[in-house]
Amino acid sequence: MGAGKRSLVATAVGLVCAVTVLGGTGTAFASPAPTPTPTPTPSVTLPPNKDLEAVHKRLEKLYHDAAVATDAYNAAEEQAERQSAEIVELAREIVKGQERLADLKDRAGAAARAQYRSGGLPPRARLWLSDDPQAWLEGVSRIRQGEKATKGLLAEMTRTQQDLELYAKDASTQWQKLETSRKARAAAQKKIKQQIAAAQLLESQLKIEEKERLAELEREAAAKAQTSWLGSGILDDIDGSATAQGRKAVEFATAQLGKPYEWGAEGPGTYDCSGLTSAAWAAAGVTVPRTSQQQWNQLPHVDIEDMRPGDLIVYFDDASHIAMYVGDGKMVHAPRPGRTVTIAGAGSMQILGAVRPGVARPGA
Repeated sequence: MGAGKRSLVATAVGLVCAVTVLGGTGTAFASPAPTPTPTPTPSVTLPPNKDLEAVHKRLEKLYHDAAVATDAYNAAEEQAERQSAEIVELAREIVKGQERLADLKDRAGAAARAQYRSGGLPPRARLWLSDDPQAWLEGVSRIRQGEKATKGLLAEMTRTQQDLELYAKDASTQWQKLETSRKARAAAQKKIKQQIAAAQLLESQLKIEEKERLAELEREAAAKAQTSWLGSGILDDIDGSATAQGRKAVEFATAQLGKPYEWGAEGPGTYDCSGLTSAAWAAAGVTVPRTSQQQWNQLPHVDIEDMRPGDLIVYFDDASHIAMYVGDGKMVHAPRPGRTVTIAGAGSMQILGAVRPGVARPGA
């Protein structure tokens, strides 16, 4: 089971704990577990005359849309995990508060019972009835101390009750946010499955020789883009050396060659594009955001001419794909469904820019 799926299980366990604990506060929480709905079968037809160039473009569009939806899914999953953790933490605070309130009530009850046993007479009346004025004075002092302590207990009980109400309110808010994240994740998951199913259905309508020609067209397009990129003289300026952490990240990423792409996966057996880059840098001791868009938006940007092995290359205008630069104009990445982790030309796709994990972002 991949780390992404393990996190979902951990989240579910946390939610069960939260529901059980929070039920004691008097606040009702609906289970966020979705009702499974079948993914509709897409309707895809081949272009007229089986124009393989058109098929290639259509497949690129379908897999690109699946990648965008995968980023949305990963972001929603990450958000849901944070919200689950917050709910469980609030539940722990509620339990502690309930235990504290029970203890305070016991102490306040003991004080009330002690006062009842004393007869509840005012101090002056007890003075008239007392044969020992000194004992009476000591008794008055103890009574006043007891009254002060009782008032303190009541005040602390009030504060604790208010804290419990606040925790319950916060937990309810987080639960609603969690439900929103769950719906976003479910919608992204549905779109991913639809796009991948449509692409697979389109490919299934091709004959073997047509599939071979399509694969050749894809290789030709990638080689053409890489040649154009190298022809710009870009490698003449790229001479950065990897840091120790960068080398570790590259070693990890390249050790995953041949492992299948799986959307939402972070290893160890399968990866999606950002799952591979985040896992590689985690192996080097650096935490990076989970999705390609987050990595693009949150990590320090570097000029392409200043890239060094270990830097991440972000592709397409919407930052929907990401890879790791390994040097010599090449990168390692998890391409798309149906493919495996591989090394390819760094310029074989439309480059948006590059980012560098492991260093502070300017102004941060």
